[in-house]
Amino acid sequence: MAVQLVQAVVVKEPLYNMNKSIIFMAIFLVSTNGFGQSSIDDVLKKYNDHSVPYIYVEELSDLKTPTIILDTREASEYEVSHLENAITVGFDDFEISKIETLGIQKNSTIVLYCSVGVRSEIIGKKLLAAGYTTVYNLYGGIFEWINSDKKVYNAKQEQTLKVHAFSKKWGKYLLKGIKIYE
Repeated sequence: MAVQLVQAVVVKEPLYNMNKSIIFMAIFLVSTNGFGQSSIDDVLKKYNDHSVPYIYVEELSDLKTPTIILDTREASEYEVSHLENAITVGFDDFEISKIETLGIQKNSTIVLYCSVGVRSEIIGKKLLAAGYTTVYNLYGGIFEWINSDKKVYNAKQEQTLKVHAFSKKWGKYLLKGIKIYE
């Protein structure tokens, strides 16, 4: 009986070490898969090339220049909440002709935003390529706006605390407000 007990311990020890190795590897993979970033800053460093200059929440709040604010999220996100006076232009079906239809002049000051600032940089590149000269990407997007205790408005132009969080992966960067995923 003592021999069997010793054998059982010997057999369990390698399994224990193997399980520890698997757990360690899983943690490593999760932390390096692209969504392991711990902050909006990390996400923007990873996904953006900074070809569209950032404007920060406080700078936009204090801006005295007439500014056109374009929401580059989808209509369903915009309807949940958006920055005051923002115009929705979408992302998936965005075309420069939408901007031309709005009558926005090429030298207008334009601030773009999305959830955190990745989609808005893509749209910003398109605007710059089309000859728009004063285009900014809101650093951290609507998430940073809310995280900085700024106001947002729903489709009825009523102030709200709800924010479309896009997905659970991206929603973790929204630290304040009420996350909506529908």
